[in-house]
Amino acid sequence: MTADDQPIPSVWTRPPRGRREQPALSRDQIVAEAIQLLDAEGLEALSMRKLGTRLGAGATSLYRHVANKDELIELVLDEVYGELHLPADAGEADWREVTAESAHAMRAMILRHPWLASVLSQVGTAYLGPNLMRLSEDMLTLLESAGFTLKEGENAMTTVFSYVIGITSAEAAMLTTLTRNGRTENEWAQQMIPAAQQAVASYPRLSALYAEYAGKDPKQTRDEDFTRGLDRILDGLAASRHDKG
Repeated sequence: MTADDQPIPSVWTRPPRGRREQPALSRDQIVAEAIQLLDAEGLEALSMRKLGTRLGAGATSLYRHVANKDELIELVLDEVYGELHLPADAGEADWREVTAESAHAMRAMILRHPWLASVLSQVGTAYLGPNLMRLSEDMLTLLESAGFTLKEGENAMTTVFSYVIGITSAEAAMLTTLTRNGRTENEWAQQMIPAAQQAVASYPRLSALYAEYAGKDPKQTRDEDFTRGLDRILDGLAASRHDKG
């Protein structure tokens, strides 16, 4: 068998395993407990042995459902994507408003589960999961009904999702580091801004920029910056939209 003939290693492409008896644990139980562990302790704490202990079972019980940790990550990632839903009347609403709401919802999802920052760019087969496929189909339906061609809709969706994932993954990583070090974001800003202002003293544009940040709520600044960037992307998509009418 050549490399081209090898099946793609993914929980979504592996044929289901036959079972002679009903296992004590369900896949849903395993995934739910894995998400709780990830939210509480982060990606580095996840292991099949530790997860099995939390479930009161041996790691071998988990391997009846997943072949390895990578497959487990695929499952938990798609489960978290299940938190995202377009409004039932999305097809009748303004595409830009719904797309913006979806982008903000995705950002909130990543910040609720900051470990996502470490896996979103690593799981290339995540798009095969049923929740992400459902979300993608709904987004494409919305954009196509708004006048985008299918290809334009795909590009618009990918552009928005990539912006959200890129910006928010950096946010999540920073907030995780602060939590690990026992600092709040405001405490970090109070210590960092003076040092940053001193470091950029010989750079007039950076100095002016950091002076604007001084005294501002860092969370509010992050929210405003995210919305401003998203608006610019949506402006561009609206300007290039294929108009059927």
